[in-house]
Amino acid sequence: MNLKERKAMFEQVDVYPVTCERLSAGRSNIAVLEGVIAGGARIIQLREKEYSARDLYQLAVKFREMTLEAGLLLIINNHVDIALAVDADGVHLGQDDLPLPAARKIAPELIIGASTHSVQEAQRAEREGADYINIGPVFPTKTKEGVDYFLGPDAIAEISSKVEVPFTVMGGIKASNMEQVLQKGARRIAMVTEITLADDIAATVKSLREKIRSYC
Repeated sequence: MNLKERKAMFEQVDVYPVTCERLSAGRSNIAVLEGVIAGGARIIQLREKEYSARDLYQLAVKFREMTLEAGLLLIINNHVDIALAVDADGVHLGQDDLPLPAARKIAPELIIGASTHSVQEAQRAEREGADYINIGPVFPTKTKEGVDYFLGPDAIAEISSKVEVPFTVMGGIKASNMEQVLQKGARRIAMVTEITLADDIAATVKSLREKIRSYC
């Protein structure tokens, strides 16, 4: 697919599962992906900061095979090189990763997302060509070590109103507090442990999708 086709698929995203094998109740990332696929998600982000580049690449190859067969977008966290090597659909960049213009130069057909934590960061990402931004962390989260702040749901409306690109939200979002982000306009909700620790991943993903879509 080219960038235009990938962006069109991204518009259909509701729940946005993100992997974290150490917080997956003893299951492998492949098992999590199988559940995500069965639940009907349209995207998954492969995010494993503790993996070596070689191990992440090998896992990404398998993820690409499975997501292609199931029709999911595959986003690789941080690693533009691995995203290109496995022909993923996109890459998600943090504030300390490869600058967005440099990533766009070498990966013109990838969806490029950017983590943002303020209006200023969101606007800069948009200027630099991000295809979407992530707003977060919305609530306290255990998936990012050393992060002791959170933006709160009100930041979603504040930040998203200042940019025109699509946005996702992330950070401590659960079924129990998802209503708060939906009320602030979020429609693409990135989640880690609410999905990876679920007893039944497929059923959880399906339920989360239904809740989000009830607001569309």
